[in-house]
Amino acid sequence: MTYSFQQHLAEWGPARVGLSAISQKEAEAYCRNLANTHYENFTVISRLLPKKHRQDFANVYSYCRWSDDLGDEIGEEAESLRLLAWWREQLQECYRGKATHPVFVALEETIAKCAIPCEPFADLITAFEQDQRVKEYETYEQLLGYCRNSANPVGRLVLYLCGVFNEENSQLSDAVCTGLQLANFWQDVKRDKEIGRIYLPAEDFRKFGYSKEEFQKGIVTPAFIEMMRFEVDRTRKLLQSGFPLVENIPGRLQVEIDLFIRGGLKILELIEAIGYRVLERRPRLNKSQYAGLFVGSACRSLGRWLGFVSAKDQPED
Repeated sequence: MTYSFQQHLAEWGPARVGLSAISQKEAEAYCRNLANTHYENFTVISRLLPKKHRQDFANVYSYCRWSDDLGDEIGEEAESLRLLAWWREQLQECYRGKATHPVFVALEETIAKCAIPCEPFADLITAFEQDQRVKEYETYEQLLGYCRNSANPVGRLVLYLCGVFNEENSQLSDAVCTGLQLANFWQDVKRDKEIGRIYLPAEDFRKFGYSKEEFQKGIVTPAFIEMMRFEVDRTRKLLQSGFPLVENIPGRLQVEIDLFIRGGLKILELIEAIGYRVLERRPRLNKSQYAGLFVGSACRSLGRWLGFVSAKDQPED
């Protein structure tokens, strides 16, 4: 079945939610269906996950999916902000034990079982609200601030779900999630420009002597190439710094975390392979490249289990 957010919004949006009660079992089925039918399936909802974790991951994924779509699929900024404010109210009701939306009815049990605080859920809403108001970033620090709300909460939620949240793991997870977000930004420079968003910091335009006028016209100059080389290099370091997290994650989920990191690094490698000319084309992993990464991650996970491989066996700079 094809996912249509407008259908979900019509059925469970502000005009309808709470009009009829939904049971825990029905709410969990709703979240499983959402995770299994969306065109951008949450990668960790896979056969690699132990069965005991799958429902909790589906519940959290459904929250992230709704939050994202309220930000990106509405088509009108003021209406998105109104709906995101409503979603934040639903989150608060959930933490008061008064959930009525199926996502939050299902999520209540996950929150209680895994002792998840409200902050990472609320931070995601903040990021999607920011998307409506902010289209460009002056500094790299401001961009990192956006990633702290848009990307890092997802990793922290995974740590809570796996029962391994602590300060060390959260810092490693933040490095991975921010690195993945940035790699995605550099992959999508052309596409984001076309929808009016620029994630390349303005300070870097000035640092490398590349103008916004050239950027808007899609002109690739030596200055642009050097700027992208700079962005790719520091993003690679960020991703590589997160490799120790793999050994801190239990069981089969190590494969997913390893795959995330190496997938991000592969995107950076593909950007290099096209000479950093991301204003002209979008580099992307093909199926054979993804399969190769998957097999490599699975083999490394098996090697760690057998004691042959360490997560520190990572690509060199």
